[in-house]
Amino acid sequence: MFSFAAPRPKRRPSLTPMIDVVFLLLVFFMLASQFGREAALPLIVGGEGAVYSGPPRLVQVGAQRLMLNGVAVKLDSLAARLAPLMQSPEDIVVLRADETASLQRLVTVAGQLRAIGYTQIAIVE
Repeated sequence: MFSFAAPRPKRRPSLTPMIDVVFLLLVFFMLASQFGREAALPLIVGGEGAVYSGPPRLVQVGAQRLMLNGVAVKLDSLAARLAPLMQSPEDIVVLRADETASLQRLVTVAGQLRAIGYTQIAIVE
């Protein structure tokens, strides 16, 4: 007759693969989720009916230089040079980035203008 081996005790399933999957999902959702917005920079979008009036207020942003109406200025003196050209804080300041300027530099200048109190900023190409 046949002789069979003694039955083995049943093993419990390993939890290691499940823990690996949970940690992979955790890492995926941590990297893929957006925790919040750093900051919002309201801009004038064409077609909103904003009307430009008053003296020219064109701020040209470059990688290393900043110009107000064609005259070089420093970022910390921009407010003092811009003040005589503004009739009110609601007047429009026009920003134009040249080909050397990075997006971060443009946002830095726009943020500086907002911190000074200028609420109407338009970015042109």
